[in-house]
Amino acid sequence: MNKPTIFGLISVAVVIISAFLPWLTIESKHLAFTGMNTAGSSFGEPGKLNIFVAVIAGVLFLVPGKWSARVNLFVAAFLSAWTFRNFMLFSRCEMGECPEREIGLYLSVVAAIAAFVCVILSNGGKKAPVE
Repeated sequence: MNKPTIFGLISVAVVIISAFLPWLTIESKHLAFTGMNTAGSSFGEPGKLNIFVAVIAGVLFLVPGKWSARVNLFVAAFLSAWTFRNFMLFSRCEMGECPEREIGLYLSVVAAIAAFVCVILSNGGKKAPVE
């Protein structure tokens, strides 16, 4: 297993963990949201899709071959786009009230982008040429 694959697996695990961490708080209403618990809002539960796509990306990191690397490129790009969408959706101000962003929201975006970069840097399970 090469280094980008290992870092990719770590970043996928961070995406999964960050779905359970606090994403934002709204002080005036005394609400705290995670990716899995958005009670009191119309956000839905975007952490479930984060976890599902991250698990698929993690499995594809472990499968050697060119086809799995190509499919993982799409999966990791979708994961990055979805987490960026969540970041934009959760952190916007509405009716003059801006929520306070928490660590889970930042971690999910950074880890998803890191997983995408690791897919690009991995060589699809081939051994690197020895110099």
